[in-house]
Amino acid sequence: MSRRLPIDQAQERLRHELSAGQQPLSELDLDEMWLRFVRFGSQRFDTAGTPDADGLLFQYGTHSFEGPRVFTLDLARQFEVNDATGEHDHYIQLHCELRYEPVFQLRALGHFESWFFHDTDDELDRWADGLGLHQFWEILRNFHPTEIRVYQEQV
Repeated sequence: MSRRLPIDQAQERLRHELSAGQQPLSELDLDEMWLRFVRFGSQRFDTAGTPDADGLLFQYGTHSFEGPRVFTLDLARQFEVNDATGEHDHYIQLHCELRYEPVFQLRALGHFESWFFHDTDDELDRWADGLGLHQFWEILRNFHPTEIRVYQEQV
């Protein structure tokens, strides 16, 4: 019997992690948001035994997916969902999306993405610490998101 949480509890766990301490989501600074997301990323869920069944994604860029262009920092977790025969069916992605005005300094960062997958040779702390050394943090810390969205989608 698995001691891991069911995937259908992941969104609730992410929201709980982000709201820990009763501080409103909009008042969290970038470093605290990242720390809480990584802590959520350390919680294991009942996923398939394949190396890419449980992944975390850190990505940013300027996009206009739903209207005017915005700079988006997306902290996402992706779970592979298999069908009854064990074959890939779809992915579930949980997003903690921070949206910013697309000011020059943020647009100049371009696009970036970095993946981490549980059950590989990589370690979550090493991945998170490595991202923490990037220069983009110093630029992002100078701005406050205009919107923070937490949502789930099937892809």
